Amino acid sequence: MNTSEANKMFASARAEEYKTKKISRREFLSQVTAMGVTAGAAYMLIGEPRPAFAAGQAKQGGTLRIAMPVRDIREPRMMNSTEMGNLHRGFFEHLVEYQNDGSFVPMLLKSWEVNEDASQYTLHIRSGVKWSNGEDFTAKHVAHAIEGWCDSSVEGNSMKNRMKSMIDSETGKATAGAISVTDPLTVVLKTNRPDITIIPALADYPASIAHPNFKPNDLATLIGTGPYRLVEHEVGVRSVIERDTSREWWGSSVMGGAMLDRIEYVDFGSDMISSVAAAESGEVDMLSESTGDFIKLMDDLGWTKSEVTTGQTIVIRPQQKAEVDGKVPYSDKRVRQALALAVDNEIILELGYSGLGTPAENHHVAPVHPEYAKLAPIGRNVEKAKRLMEDAGMMDFEHKLTSIDTGWMKDTVDAIAAQLRDAGFKVSREVVPSAAFWNDWNKFPYSGTNWSHRPLGVQNLNLAYRSEGSWNESGFANAEFDTLLDEAMTIADADQRRKLMFKIESILQEEGVIIQPYWRSLYRHFSPNVIGAEMHVAREIYPYKLGFAA
Repeated sequence: MNTSEANKMFASARAEEYKTKKISRREFLSQVTAMGVTAGAAYMLIGEPRPAFAAGQAKQGGTLRIAMPVRDIREPRMMNSTEMGNLHRGFFEHLVEYQNDGSFVPMLLKSWEVNEDASQYTLHIRSGVKWSNGEDFTAKHVAHAIEGWCDSSVEGNSMKNRMKSMIDSETGKATAGAISVTDPLTVVLKTNRPDITIIPALADYPASIAHPNFKPNDLATLIGTGPYRLVEHEVGVRSVIERDTSREWWGSSVMGGAMLDRIEYVDFGSDMISSVAAAESGEVDMLSESTGDFIKLMDDLGWTKSEVTTGQTIVIRPQQKAEVDGKVPYSDKRVRQALALAVDNEIILELGYSGLGTPAENHHVAPVHPEYAKLAPIGRNVEKAKRLMEDAGMMDFEHKLTSIDTGWMKDTVDAIAAQLRDAGFKVSREVVPSAAFWNDWNKFPYSGTNWSHRPLGVQNLNLAYRSEGSWNESGFANAEFDTLLDEAMTIADADQRRKLMFKIESILQEEGVIIQPYWRSLYRHFSPNVIGAEMHVAREIYPYKLGFAA
């Protein structure tokens, strides 16, 4: 049986499971499109219409102004915030795009094929794509990008964890033969072990494709395949992209998008009140995100509200390797467990995020993830928390809890600090301006960090909790966890993967690695005449989809 036939059989079996309500539509679409079945074919299998693309209803032209934090321009694999990805997406495009319905659709790829055990991926590059300098976009450019993602020697390269199954553990680079260019429009990837996360990883924001000549902070080398070009950029102030009229964008004939002449991203700081004031005075047409009590204020303006349930969250984590006053306080599991047991996640959701989400279980796998395994709620137990902290000899230790200085993140960490103090623990608060916080976000001994949604539960676990994870801010290192995660990443069937996920989640919960109080519902407001601005499950903004109503 060839790969195409095997994938069709897999998709048909999953479709029957969806029809009999054994799996959700999101789970069905995520599984089958990741294996190479088109979104259109997937919807046909379940007899449902595919969601329409809104940009076709927009008129050509206009300037759209978006309130959004403006961060620096980096080589994509070095990016560490959704806002960076949103800005870059106008000129640096992805091979694959992740949709709100859970499906993966081709962008710079035309299609892909995955063998039965997910150890070989054949990527078919879309023909007719050109770089902004007029050069043809080819398989060699894709191979160059993936080789860079596999280079573990590059500090800050978060893609190395996403590509771990293709990296030689001795050289720290792509395994010989892992990346092959078989013709000008075809790249074949061979993993060292089966890996179901390759296609989802291609859709993550650090996986956009920059030209090989691009040098960070050198805008003269900012050559992309997207429909826009960067014309102005000042971190923390403003960034402007304009439609590149010197060439025809490949997506015009495929998707009919890129209708706007100009998009301005304006940074009003981390306090939402300034963004809301800008909306009220007509200075912007769209907010990248609406939060907390400001959601009602934006509703009252008469703007369109878009809402989505997500795997977005905040994680409050003790850094297990951090030294504080000659001690390594969070290396002791009892201390970590005590901190978690002193907090009521449901109350933190209400106080920190106005109840706009669902309580979480301290393991960073969400109900919207296909492989989610439900664990019992932690529950607050102050007496047990005190006993554990006393047994560890740490009742007199002062925990300095750090967060950014405004917004729902500060409110959430404030509420957790209050509950810890109420349990009898000594806690001081450190609030840091946003820019300074993100410079050192993974180095604080005890802090709260927001995390984006990713399509599969194993993806965040791989980034954040694997012993050598690129973004392992907790310092957690557990051989059993790593082994189970390796195995989980080989299993395409989410039902089978869920059995392992129960064990994986239980390890994180029992080890007290994090306090993860809730999953966020996300909201975005935009002027009623704006099209294509609906909130994305990962807070992403797609410039080519945006426009004004005709």
